[in-house]
Amino acid sequence: MRDIVEPLRELGANLVAITPQLAEHNQSLIEKHRLNFDMLSDPGNAYAAELGLRFEVPPDVREIYSGFGIVLPKSNGDDSWTLPMPARLVVDGGGIVRVADIDPDYTRRPEPQKTLDDVKKLR
Repeated sequence: MRDIVEPLRELGANLVAITPQLAEHNQSLIEKHRLNFDMLSDPGNAYAAELGLRFEVPPDVREIYSGFGIVLPKSNGDDSWTLPMPARLVVDGGGIVRVADIDPDYTRRPEPQKTLDDVKKLR
């Protein structure tokens, strides 16, 4: 996604990611992957819940995550064991969602170019 940040800016758009992770965890991710867009923190996945995009991680998957050292309560700062469903929204200047790509399968996400194309269509 970082490759389309400048083309988006040229179109007058911004790229923002929303994550349940605490800000300090976001910062290390930003540095590690040299991200050039803002990452906002959504404590407890509250905003994701408002959008109907929050789900609870099942106990068997929690065990798998823990085996890999992934402890959501530690990185997210609450004990809910919830995650947001992967979603990409294109929102216009008036705050109206014009395009939504949402898939419960986290491995299926739109290519960055689709985001850029969707923004171009709004112009």
